[in-house]
Amino acid sequence: MLIGKASPEDTSLHPMHYKWAYELYNQAVRNTWFPHEIPLGEDLKDWKDMTDDERHAVKFLMSFFNPGELIVNRSLALGVYPYIKSPECHLYLAKQMWEEANHCVAFEYVLETFPMDRDTIYKIHTETDSMVKKEGFITKYLKRMTEVTLDIDSSEGKKEFIRNLVATNIVMEGIWFYSGFMVVLSFRQRNKLRNFASMINWVIRDESLHLKFGMNLIMNVLEENPELLTPEFADEIRGIIIEGVELEVAYNKDLFPTGILGLNADYVNQYVKYVADRRLEELGMPKHYNATNPAKWMAGATDVYELVNFFEQQNTAYEVDAHGHAKKSENEGAKE
Repeated sequence: MLIGKASPEDTSLHPMHYKWAYELYNQAVRNTWFPHEIPLGEDLKDWKDMTDDERHAVKFLMSFFNPGELIVNRSLALGVYPYIKSPECHLYLAKQMWEEANHCVAFEYVLETFPMDRDTIYKIHTETDSMVKKEGFITKYLKRMTEVTLDIDSSEGKKEFIRNLVATNIVMEGIWFYSGFMVVLSFRQRNKLRNFASMINWVIRDESLHLKFGMNLIMNVLEENPELLTPEFADEIRGIIIEGVELEVAYNKDLFPTGILGLNADYVNQYVKYVADRRLEELGMPKHYNATNPAKWMAGATDVYELVNFFEQQNTAYEVDAHGHAKKSENEGAKE
């Protein structure tokens, strides 16, 4: 079983039961990068020429991303890692936690490079209601994993594990972060902050693996615990995602109080709803918003490999052998 109380037998990498986790670990190692490889100083001229509203948007994003990466790290360390038995998953989580730390340092590098009042930036996320509510949303689910006696072997304990994963991995990393990524990359669409956008491209490369890993965790927990596959739990998961979107909609109104050239809160929130629909579909649920993608140039960044319609219990792009190894289906192989 993927989750549960760890035993001495769970410290050996072989026989390997979740090969997909080891493959993601190796891909993550190949993706390793360091923030100071990116010449952010070249973007300083753009910064000087930007409007106050444009600079506000970048500062606001930094005030969320900087602590946000550490919030994800804490959730992984305290709410995911301790409840997993698989050593290959532990390997990937260790690399993911390093990447979250690296992203935090990358955003520190942004704050060091651009002429921003760092003390002010650090305070924004504790003083802005929309940001406080977003962080409170994540903390609520993490607290259930750390501040109560959680029986991970029980059905309710497994549900708590999935709830925390959905809040952190699907909502925060898979929707909120992508919303911010789109804003930064939109500057490059107007030939501004090109190196900063390159950094975001590298962050997206990492985050796409984080999302795939989290989706696979959810997929395998549900596959191994079919008693969790109920309409009621599906509705609850759907509700967590929709609540997360509502929080992001409010946040983006603070991010863009007046809007900037080619970008405003309505535009970004349409993109948020489009991404949320993608995540719901990847979880085997119907769309909620039926939103179209206003930023089609971001389409590739929102994609993850098709996995499984969890709550429909229809395996669409993978199969698991008798030993628990995930492998590609014939249809998926044909696509390649």
